[in-house]
Amino acid sequence: MRLKISHKTVYSYDRPVHYALQQLRLTPRESIGQKVLSWSLEVSGANRELSFEDQFRNHVDLLSMQESQKVEIISQGEVEIEDRTGVIGKGRSITPLWLFQQKTDATAPGATIRRLVRDLGKTVEEDQLQAMHDLCAAVGEAVAYTKGSTGVATSAEEALTAAQGVCQDQAHVMIAAARLMGRPARYVSGYLMMDGATDQEASHAWCEVWVDGLGWVGFDVANEVCPDDRYVRVAIGRDYSEAAPVHGLRQGVAEEELCVSLQVQQ
Repeated sequence: MRLKISHKTVYSYDRPVHYALQQLRLTPRESIGQKVLSWSLEVSGANRELSFEDQFRNHVDLLSMQESQKVEIISQGEVEIEDRTGVIGKGRSITPLWLFQQKTDATAPGATIRRLVRDLGKTVEEDQLQAMHDLCAAVGEAVAYTKGSTGVATSAEEALTAAQGVCQDQAHVMIAAARLMGRPARYVSGYLMMDGATDQEASHAWCEVWVDGLGWVGFDVANEVCPDDRYVRVAIGRDYSEAAPVHGLRQGVAEEELCVSLQVQQ
């Protein structure tokens, strides 16, 4: 399937920002089953300093701002996707598997996540793939999708304890639980073509788990499916902070307003 994506992000401030740096991870990855046919990035109100690949082979654009009150970022293009029922395979990653078994602040398991794994009642060695499907269903039942219930700093343990969150939180909970079960797991940020809706409020997130014999396999807890040809992979990391579409820092006391416009269509 060929998807056309247009993603516009506008940051507005009530006074000029003295200085800021932003890392953009908005360009889709070239990977098995995914081919980027065309892609462009337009920026106004900031300077594009350089582009590079990070440790996870994500494409990163670095922006700097000085005395600016508005930054507009337009990322758009076309991507061709093959339906591989979630199986990415070994890929071309230079990152060792053990790194994706390490906990982070967002994915550190607490008593609630440990209970979820224990209540699952089976070991991953019996059938790794089926165990991850069962875990995906269990997380979906335990963390109800509720818009506005959490923030970017909410941890997996906090979301599971509250029994609600968004796709980011559901992915974090499954990642934390899968690692607790001995499986390398990673966070994926990207786009999803939704049925009957072209305009969207935000990009999407899911997770990938390493299954012996298959490699990386994707699981979207929010929709209880393995990603198909409606999904576009943009960036990966151990958690949201390493795959966030926009991440940075700024100096000053200016109040920030964010406006996002996103269209994904066939």
